[in-house]
Amino acid sequence: MPKGNDTSLWLLRIVGAIAGIGLAAGTLASSASAADDTTEQRLLNAAQEQDNWIHHHHDYTAQRYSPLNQINRNNVKGLHVAWTMALGGVEGGGIWSHGGLEGTPIVENGFMYVTDGWGSVYKIDLHGGTGKLVWRMDPKTDHDWAGAVACCGVDNRGVALWNNLVISHTLDGRLLASNKEDGKVMWERKVADPDKGEVVTGAPLVVKNLAITGVAGAEYGIRGWLAATDLKSGKEVWRTYTIPAKGEPGNDSWKDSYDAWKTGGGSTWVTGSYDPQLNLIYWGVGNPGPDWDSAYRPGDNLYTDSTIALDADTGKIKWHFQHTPNDPFDYDSVAETVLADVTVQGKSLKLALEADRNGFGYAVNRADGTFLWATPFVKQVTWTKGISPESGKPVEYDPSKPVQTYVAAVTPSRQNPHITSCPGNMGGKNWPPTAYNPDLKTWYIPVIESCNEADDKEVKPGDWKAREFFTGGGPVTKLPITGSVTAIDVTTGKVTAKFETKYPMLGGLLATPELVFAGHPSGEIYALDAKTLAKLWEFNTNAGVNAPPMTFAVDGKQYVAILVGMGGAWDKWFIESTKGLEKVPPSSMLFVFSL
Repeated sequence: MPKGNDTSLWLLRIVGAIAGIGLAAGTLASSASAADDTTEQRLLNAAQEQDNWIHHHHDYTAQRYSPLNQINRNNVKGLHVAWTMALGGVEGGGIWSHGGLEGTPIVENGFMYVTDGWGSVYKIDLHGGTGKLVWRMDPKTDHDWAGAVACCGVDNRGVALWNNLVISHTLDGRLLASNKEDGKVMWERKVADPDKGEVVTGAPLVVKNLAITGVAGAEYGIRGWLAATDLKSGKEVWRTYTIPAKGEPGNDSWKDSYDAWKTGGGSTWVTGSYDPQLNLIYWGVGNPGPDWDSAYRPGDNLYTDSTIALDADTGKIKWHFQHTPNDPFDYDSVAETVLADVTVQGKSLKLALEADRNGFGYAVNRADGTFLWATPFVKQVTWTKGISPESGKPVEYDPSKPVQTYVAAVTPSRQNPHITSCPGNMGGKNWPPTAYNPDLKTWYIPVIESCNEADDKEVKPGDWKAREFFTGGGPVTKLPITGSVTAIDVTTGKVTAKFETKYPMLGGLLATPELVFAGHPSGEIYALDAKTLAKLWEFNTNAGVNAPPMTFAVDGKQYVAILVGMGGAWDKWFIESTKGLEKVPPSSMLFVFSL
C-alpha cells in the first residue's frame, strides 16, 4: 500500500487528471509544468520525439536506436567532453565496498533524470550547453540491509516518467513517485521484500497507467515475479510469478517431491519491452535456484531461462520461449527483448530478439513465440553442439529426462562436479543492453568471451535459509575473459562483423544511423562504424564504464551521455579474469559529449 497522507494521494490523482498533450520533439521549457506531462500518447510515440529519450530503452521496442545524426561517421572524430557532473552513491553497504552506475539517463524537453547506485534521483537542466542540478531526491535506502542481499552489486538502472511524476525503484524494494518540478516524493509503496532476499535494481517500465517492476534475488532462492502498480492509486493491479505454483500452468515442469518451485529463482531484473498493437509486455526471466545443482530441481523448471509475453492489463502469460531447460550453468535469460519488423523473401516478420547468456542470439515471432532462428555470437560454445533449427532447443535436450546433461563432459552434475564450460556463468552477454539499427537491419550485442571452471555442490531439502546464498556450487577458477561488439543481420541470423575488445563488454550499446556507441570497463568510450564496426573515435574517462550510452538534443545540438562508475559483481568475483581492471578506481560521474 502507498505510504503518505490522503493529501499526497489526492494531489497524485489531480496530476493524473490534468495530463495534457505532450510537446513536440525539440520544444524547450524552462521548468516542468503541465505542458511537459509524459502522457500515454507520448510514451506510445516516443520514437517520434527525436530530441528526447523518455523510455529506459528509448522507446517500447527496446531497440536503443536514435535517428539523431548530427554526430555521424564523418565528424565523430571531433566529439569532445561538453561537461561532466559528479554524482553521489559511491558509498558501500552490506557485502559491497562501493556503489556503481548502470543506469540510462532519461531526457525530456531539455531536462535529464538520472540515478546513482543507491537510487537517488537527480534532475539536471541541460539548457545552455552545460548541466545544472535542479534537485536531488534521496530515498534513504537502507544500505546495509539491502546491500547484504544484493547479489550482484549496488545498482540502479534508472527511472521512468508518467504525467508529472518521476517513477523510480530502490534497492530495498520500494517503488517511488516523485514530483517532476521539485523532487518531492508524492507516495511510495513496498513492492519487494529484502527479508526474503528480494531487491530491485531495474528501471520501471510504464505501460498505460501501470508501472511494471521486476525483482532480483534468484541466488537467494526467491520465487520470481513481475508486479504492476496503478500509478493513479498507488495500488497493485497484478503480480505474476515466474515460477508457477501447484495447479498453475507450468508447475508440472518441477518434478521433485519437495516443492523446489518455492525457491525456484526466476528473477526479472532487466527492464522489458511492449508491443501496443498486441498489448503484450515482453520480459526476460533469470536462472533457476539453486543455480548449479540441477538435480535438486528435476524438470524443465519453467519459466526460468525464458522470454515470456504477458497481457499488459492482466499479467497473464500468453506465451513463453525457454532457451536452456533445467539450466545447470547459471545461463539466465534475463536480457531485454528487442522488437523489430523485417521483410524476408517477401514475408513480413515481427521479431522478438534476445541475446542469451548461453551464447546464442534468438529470434522468435513476438505474436506467439514461434522459433525462427538462433545463432552463436561468441567464439567458443562448449556446453551444446548447437540449437535445433526445428525446436529452438539445444540438440542434446531430451524432454523425457528429468535432469539434462547437454554435453556431459562440461555439464556440472553430482556425478561430474568439477567442469570447465564456455561461455562462463557471466554468459556470452549479461544484462548490458543490445542495440538495433532498423535501417541496416543489424543487431549489435555487447559480448563477454569467456569460459570458467565451476563446482556442483549437492543441495538437500531444507537447506534453503532466507537471506543466504542458495546456489548449489559456483565458479571456482577465473580464466582470462575478453569481449567484443558483434553485429548480426536479423534477416539471416548471420554474424556480419565483430569489434574485438581487451576486456568483456560490461556496459550496453547505443545505435544511431551511422554509428554504434559503447563503453569499456577500463574507461574507454568508443564510436564504431555501424556497418563495419571499425573504431572511429575513442575517449578515455579513466574510470570503469558499466552503463549504456544514450543520446539527446537540446537547443538544436546533439549530445551523447553516459554514466561512468564501475560497480556490479565484476570487481568482487571476476576481477582475476581481467588483469588490469583491479587498478580502475570507483567513480560516480556523468559524462556528456558534443561536437
